[in-house]
Amino acid sequence: MIKVSIIEDHHNFRKGLSYLLSASEGFECVDAFETAEEGIEGLSGKEDVLLLDINLPNLSGIEAIPLIKEKLPDIKIIMLTIFDDDDNVINAILAGADGYLLKKTAPPLLLSSLKDCLEGGSPMTPSIAKKVLGLFKKHVPVKNDVFQLTQREIEILNLLVEGFDNQAIADKLFISIQTVRNHIRHIYEKLQVHTKSQAVVKAIREGLV
Repeated sequence: MIKVSIIEDHHNFRKGLSYLLSASEGFECVDAFETAEEGIEGLSGKEDVLLLDINLPNLSGIEAIPLIKEKLPDIKIIMLTIFDDDDNVINAILAGADGYLLKKTAPPLLLSSLKDCLEGGSPMTPSIAKKVLGLFKKHVPVKNDVFQLTQREIEILNLLVEGFDNQAIADKLFISIQTVRNHIRHIYEKLQVHTKSQAVVKAIREGLV
C-alpha cells in the first residue's frame, strides 16, 4: 500500500486527487492540506510520498521542501504544479524534490509515477525532463576524474537522464536490479547527492553525460 499526502490549495483539485488515490487499488490518501504551513505541522510520517503544489499561500512549495525534508528525511516529494518555467523546475529539484509533474498529467501516469518514485525513480513529465536536459547541457563540462565515476556508473547516469527507472536499466544492461541499486548508491556518494533528481541535475550541469 502506497500512502500519499497532498499539499494543494485548490479545493476541487485537492478533493479530486484524494478521491483518485482512495479509489485506486494499492494507494491510500493519508491526509490533505491547503497550505505548506499546515502540511509541515500535520505530516505524520506515515506517508511514503507527498504531492506538493508550488503556488501556495504564504510559504511556497519550493520553500517548504527543505523544511519537510528536515522533519521527514525519508519522505519522497513530487511537485505537482501548473508551472513549467525554468526557475521553478530547477529550484524545486535543487531544493530536494524527488520528481516534477504537471497537473495535466493523466491519472494512470500519475499513479505509476508514485510507484516509480518509491522504487528509486525520479518521475518527470516528459517536457520537464527535456527542459532540464536543455538547461544544463550548455554548462561547461568538467573532467570526470573530479568525481571518479566508473564507466558503468557513467552509463547508468546517462540512462537516468533519459528517464529509465531501475528495472528498465537492469533489463537494458542485463544486470540485476540490486546491482543497479548498488551502482546508484555509489553514484550518490561520489556526486554528494541524495536523490536521483539531484544526481541527474548535477550530472548534466557538470557535463558528465
